[in-house]
Amino acid sequence: MPLHDEISALTAAVDAALPGARQDLERLVRIPSIWADPSHADDTRRSAEAVAELARGAGAADVTVIAAPGGAPAVVAHWPAPEGQPTILLYAHHDVQPTGGDAEWTTAPFEPTERNGRLYGRGAADDKAGVMTHLAVLRVYDGHPPIGVTLFIEGEEESGSPTLPALLHEHHELLACDVIVIADAANPAVDVPAITTSLRGLVDVVVEVAMLERPAHSGVFGGPAGDALTALVRTLASLHDENGEVAIAGLVHGTSEAPDVDEAQWRSDVAMLDGVELLGSGSIVERTSQKPAVAVLGIDAPRVAEASNVLLPRARAMVSLRLAPGDSAPKAQDALADHLRANVPWGARVTVTPGPGTAEPFSLDATGDVYDAARRTFAQAYGNDVVETGMGGSIPFIAEFARTFPGAAVLVTGVGDPASRWHGIDESLDLGMFRRGVLAEAFLLAELAR
Repeated sequence: MPLHDEISALTAAVDAALPGARQDLERLVRIPSIWADPSHADDTRRSAEAVAELARGAGAADVTVIAAPGGAPAVVAHWPAPEGQPTILLYAHHDVQPTGGDAEWTTAPFEPTERNGRLYGRGAADDKAGVMTHLAVLRVYDGHPPIGVTLFIEGEEESGSPTLPALLHEHHELLACDVIVIADAANPAVDVPAITTSLRGLVDVVVEVAMLERPAHSGVFGGPAGDALTALVRTLASLHDENGEVAIAGLVHGTSEAPDVDEAQWRSDVAMLDGVELLGSGSIVERTSQKPAVAVLGIDAPRVAEASNVLLPRARAMVSLRLAPGDSAPKAQDALADHLRANVPWGARVTVTPGPGTAEPFSLDATGDVYDAARRTFAQAYGNDVVETGMGGSIPFIAEFARTFPGAAVLVTGVGDPASRWHGIDESLDLGMFRRGVLAEAFLLAELAR
């Protein structure tokens, strides 16, 4: 078939498949698959079974629900490769973040609702849209893709993928592939496709400051005796300098040649209050993807309504540090711990304990035939050239895939955009971008077959 005719046929097939894909996306969104919440473990299993059913309906030769001991259910399905053709692994995840408070949403988080061309609901973008992008493409090809396809839909990505290494080790042959497409990233705009070429890493620590053996009366003893919460606050304030730059010594700081974003639009996307200054220096792209960032995620201390006139003997906080590509998670965690110990005032005792979050930063060299094919096909589907960009978030499993399948080209894509509010209130998916994402992936499979 001539290339022009093939493109026209695929475009028509995508448009025919989209209504059903949208309907099934809404069905998946209605399942509150919050694996991180034990009360939703059965919902996560139900979500996996729903994905498995959709894979069977899309013509999979075999479908298996797998799980490591103590891990969430994942779905693996196969469409065997025609003779001489490569195999592509299509990844997404079916678990979602907690809602952050159902009452905060404009509409119920697990009742998908369309407003102004966007579909609202928890998981509508992150990452059940990724699941349905893959399944829609397989429907476009009527269950007979031009290359081999392995569909791998994970169930615990939002919990840090703790059992993924075990799954990849145990099912290595089941998941073997030549190309990996990870649909769990975002685009800079709904009509501008991106290939994510780097991700920041992540480490957490819990810091506890102690000054007294027990609470003491703040009037009788206050002055000579300090309190642990004040000491903790002074310690945490040392994490940034006066310009908002991260003040922890020994961390990697990178640069970026990617086009910067519009500051006004970025401030709007993050919901920054008027007059609040941006922290640090360099372009916004550099600051969000190529430089470290540190934040205090929580503090254990009395609530204001429960406060009394006592000096607090102990206080603790969770500190999260994002790492620039090229840094090392163990080294950075040590640097953070050393900084906190060195900046506790007044001889207070300090204990620093590694926290639950750990992810190595990741970067890839997007050169070669597969990446060239992705640039062509994505530009064709979106109507704009591909932007290669770093991502500020951390996705630990990507490095795990790269280590497990070192010969496979890894493409990190997705159908989120800055307005999608991943992990936030009123998460949403732009439906026009969803169509472009399906079209791009369908074009990519055809290009790889050629």
